[in-house]
Amino acid sequence: MAKRSNGTGIPGLTFSWKRALGITQAKQNVARRTGVPTSKAGLERKIGKMLLDALFKK
Repeated sequence: MAKRSNGTGIPGLTFSWKRALGITQAKQNVARRTGVPTSKAGLERKIGKMLLDALFKK
C-alpha cells in the first residue's frame, strides 16, 4: 500500500477537523455517560453480548 502524505512534512503529525471541533470528545462523553458505544464495532459487541447473555441466562 502506498504511503499517504499528510501535507505537513512531519511524519505522524495529522490534522483532524472532528477533533478540532470537539466532536470526538463529545462522542466519548456521551458513550461514557450512557454506556452505549458510538463505534459500529463497539455497538455490535455490546448487542452480541446482550443476546448471548439472554440466551444462556448468565
